[in-house]
Amino acid sequence: MSKKDFSSVNLQDIISDGQLPAMPQSAIRLLEISRDQDVGPAEFAVPIESDPGLTVQVLSFVNSSYFGFRNEISNVRQAITLVGMRTIKNFALYSAVFSLIPDPKCGPFDLRTMWQDSLRRGLFARAMGKVLGMKEAEEPFAAALLQDMAVPLLAREIPGAYEKLFGARGATDCPVRLSLLEQHVFGWNHAEAAGIMARKWNLPEAFATLIEDHLGVDQWADHGDTEPGKLAVSMSALLPTTSDPIWSEQEIFETYYRRVCPPGSPSITELLGQIDQEFADFAPVLRITPPRITLLDSYYEVVAPVG
Repeated sequence: MSKKDFSSVNLQDIISDGQLPAMPQSAIRLLEISRDQDVGPAEFAVPIESDPGLTVQVLSFVNSSYFGFRNEISNVRQAITLVGMRTIKNFALYSAVFSLIPDPKCGPFDLRTMWQDSLRRGLFARAMGKVLGMKEAEEPFAAALLQDMAVPLLAREIPGAYEKLFGARGATDCPVRLSLLEQHVFGWNHAEAAGIMARKWNLPEAFATLIEDHLGVDQWADHGDTEPGKLAVSMSALLPTTSDPIWSEQEIFETYYRRVCPPGSPSITELLGQIDQEFADFAPVLRITPPRITLLDSYYEVVAPVG
């Protein structure tokens, strides 16, 4: 694919306010309220309760098998008290983004499988953050979940370019990262685009940076003690995609996992098995269908099981 054909494509022009859908008011209000440290569950519940659709989603989320509460949670304030404002805020955020992302119908791109991959990455980033010592890993979860949110928008706006990029990725048995192809052709990649989207939606700067930096595992592997969230999100980007024939970055992933994990951490197979189970519990809340192959099976396809 020739670089000169698309080198003049301007990222800021593509993700202008005209092309970017507006964030729902309920989500905007939640983000505003969450910046006030003195806000409690009662105040935080107001914008959720004013949006019937979001109310149903929040209650379905809290009553899912992912949390496993014995008794049904019947009101938003109780839900916030039980799982925390940060968890509910992030759920509202990524639920809103899910509803805004277009299906570009571009070549082999499949929005359904992108969300499958995204949820697994989010769940992994949360678990990895905790392995790295984070007490609260909701931000890495949400950032990893939304790390590829710019791809469908970009594919919709410049379909000719992305149809060629998607085709180039699938042309070999060992697919290369989409971001490398983007960087070669455009001089920018979808991580930068997602950062721009996050800022245009007035999401917290720390959150936008987590998304924007998700390709920098080489950098963050040396700063796991000070930037565990960025390391967790960038490692999640090494997970396989369900549409690829093989986990091409498995060896890189395993090298980093063994390098950064503290003593006593779960084995790779233990952690991947945990993510597969959490996916099964969480996916119905977001109406995401099961992937064709589990993470654990993807791992065993490349590395023979030991013991």
